[in-house]
Amino acid sequence: MQRAFGVDVPETVAEMCRPEASAVLVYDAQVGILAHVRDREGLVARIDDVLRAARASGVPVFYVRHVSLPPSHMGVTALRTAMAWQRTDRAEAVTAAFPPDAEHTRITGELAPVDGEPVFDKLGMSALVGTPLEAALRDRGVTTLLLVGAVLEIGIEPTARHAADLGLLPVVVEDACGVVDEDAARRSLAALDYSLLSHRCTTAEVVAALGG
Repeated sequence: MQRAFGVDVPETVAEMCRPEASAVLVYDAQVGILAHVRDREGLVARIDDVLRAARASGVPVFYVRHVSLPPSHMGVTALRTAMAWQRTDRAEAVTAAFPPDAEHTRITGELAPVDGEPVFDKLGMSALVGTPLEAALRDRGVTTLLLVGAVLEIGIEPTARHAADLGLLPVVVEDACGVVDEDAARRSLAALDYSLLSHRCTTAEVVAALGG
């Protein structure tokens, strides 16, 4: 750890992941999303390892989940996005992929929040857009955001970029982030590495840093 201008500057991921400075974000660990990732069972087990270590160390855990507006209330961007994802060229054919009350929208039971851990609903890809997450992190004095969940190449990458722009230290727990397309996931990690604004590590490294 370096000390400069009255600020502690971590040099390693282990130093970034000090329990008093960290929070875990579980990104879209939803029934209908985890069904599509590679090695679902292994992924869930590794996320659970991170959560157990965080909770044992008093590190706050936050969740976000993706929800959809009804098509009648979608705007231009939402309709075009839904058309792309649903592979239709007709806006009037769009359906709500993740209604808030749908079974496939809920957080999977294996990774369910405990003791009142909050779940913030979002409409977009960055977990920091349209949710209270940033305010909650600032109020806790968090400087390091540990990212786990799904999907790495879709929503976790933009969340890491956004977190860095907000002055946080995003740490992508690489083997605890679900992947659908391995080539796309490699490109996401390479792009994050190239920017030098985010960091990555393994589940074992996080568990050790949090005192597990």
